[in-house]
Amino acid sequence: MAPKILVVEDEPAIHELISLNLEMAGYRVIGADSAEQASTLIQNELPDLALLDWMLPGASGVDLARKLRNETRTKELPIIMLTARGEEEDKLRGLETGADDYITKPFSVRELEARIKAVLRRRAPEMTADPIEYHGLRLDPGTHRVTGHSKGLQMGPTEFRLLHFFLTHLERVYTRTQLLDFVWGDHVFIEERTVDVHIRRLRSALEPSGHDKLVQTVRGSGYRFAKD
Repeated sequence: MAPKILVVEDEPAIHELISLNLEMAGYRVIGADSAEQASTLIQNELPDLALLDWMLPGASGVDLARKLRNETRTKELPIIMLTARGEEEDKLRGLETGADDYITKPFSVRELEARIKAVLRRRAPEMTADPIEYHGLRLDPGTHRVTGHSKGLQMGPTEFRLLHFFLTHLERVYTRTQLLDFVWGDHVFIEERTVDVHIRRLRSALEPSGHDKLVQTVRGSGYRFAKD
């Protein structure tokens, strides 16, 4: 699924320009023209990245970034600040609030897209389209294909997303709740045991190449994808 970008910009022309170009680049875009409206959208569904204009009516983009970083649910949300301010001190202030990057207006659409890709690669690698290879296992988000030792492996879309997430977070243990949030979405209400079903399906899909053993159950904690 394409990354969802939240664009928070109160100038209609700039907002429309950014949104249209990001949609043409394959992103899903939702928009807000104030920090208050953005907070409401984020409560409804967590985006994959937020573009925050520095100067907004009411609370500023910096205030919103600080708020997002102080809340457990949004503290890992990738943030890029958009601003007309170019002084070094202002850049540092924006980054110190927790923003991952800072881009000064006017900017080219190509530059913005490059910055978004770079931040997603660092903060949310499972949202990028970069192919991943690991111990003979190759996953290509662009073609939605998985191969094990050069042989095609068949799996459903949920198992594909699970594998993509695991391959970009090797060795880390995730609970069922965390996997539901990261892979299914934090506002999808399904039983935690559903994760177990898809883990079994993922292992079955990886069995022909022998990679099923890398999907490990950590008793009392959850699941991880082992490095060896």
